[in-house]
Amino acid sequence: MTQGVTITVAGYGEIQAQEGERLVLALERGGVDILHRCGGVARCTTCRVSFEEGEPDAMTVAEYTKLEEKGFLGTARLSCQIECTQGMSVTPLQTVAITGLEPGKAPAETIEPAPEWTTRPGASTEG
Repeated sequence: MTQGVTITVAGYGEIQAQEGERLVLALERGGVDILHRCGGVARCTTCRVSFEEGEPDAMTVAEYTKLEEKGFLGTARLSCQIECTQGMSVTPLQTVAITGLEPGKAPAETIEPAPEWTTRPGASTEG
């Protein structure tokens, strides 16, 4: 059985999530109008968040590649590629309210594409 975790979201307060749940889904369920224009498959970067606390060291290769391509590597993360853990504090960078865009296709329950894991730049486990 998965454990419940609390995530602090700037401008929204605390939301409840399940350990290992996709952050994009937890944000949406918690009332955050986060974008996910590509359907949560690490192609569009509209679900970007920044971390104040609790940023995971693990990152999918798909997330790393897309953030590097778009110039966001080291400054933002893709909420569609992150599993929730206790102690996360995030700021959503693109929402329906901010952009006026439609959120996009609903992301799947599990991370897509099937994750291959790497370590994010600057992680405590790097080097």
